[in-house]
Amino acid sequence: MTARTFVIGDIHGALRALEQLVGIIRPTAADRLIFLGDYVDGWSQSAGVVAYLMELDRRHNCIFIRGNHDAWCEAWLRGGLEDEVWLFHGGRATVDSYEQLSASKRKEHLRFFDRLVNYYVDEHNRLFIHAGFSSMHGPSREPYTTNFSWDRTLWEMALVMDPRIPKDASIYPKRLLLFNEIYIGHTPTTNYGVNIPMQACNVWNVDTGAAFRGRISALDADTKDFWQSDVVMHLYPGEAGRNR
Repeated sequence: MTARTFVIGDIHGALRALEQLVGIIRPTAADRLIFLGDYVDGWSQSAGVVAYLMELDRRHNCIFIRGNHDAWCEAWLRGGLEDEVWLFHGGRATVDSYEQLSASKRKEHLRFFDRLVNYYVDEHNRLFIHAGFSSMHGPSREPYTTNFSWDRTLWEMALVMDPRIPKDASIYPKRLLLFNEIYIGHTPTTNYGVNIPMQACNVWNVDTGAAFRGRISALDADTKDFWQSDVVMHLYPGEAGRNR
């Protein structure tokens, strides 16, 4: 079988949905799984998600991108104070999930966070990044590295681009010409009334709102076929996730 590249969107502590999705796509040892970040914050199993991903990485070729929520969690695990903004945006559920873990287990999880990358470029010049970048020269020359996990301008620019503008036009955004394709998470497609992965120009958004009322999605980067978990909130009755 030909090796596949699966791109997996934001998870936000939804272990049940993640296990369901991996069971649906049934990755082989030859497949590559690229996770776009935000593994924690929202549903009640953030620590469980990290443990599951660590185990998955032992059996498969996995690449883990750092999301903004992961950066918050990592700082806290390293002994930082509980950021009030983080707690409000799903961090409280993450703190609660880690109360059940011993100090040695937390150190194991820190090793997972240590190996997260800000972005990944594959052999087909496809960029995988949690949020975006602002430099017209690309992420390797990004002056504000927090943009990798926070920037929304790349996606917003792609959304409003007139498809009639040719790529060789002087006004065509230079950022969109640097890579054949760009895969992001961070901004839920459900914000636009869409519950599946979205494409705008050469940018694919795979965050389908798992933290709120959506699902976790996996997209085949070659065929653009996609698979989804059930609606996450239905898998966690009695919980609110990041819904307020």
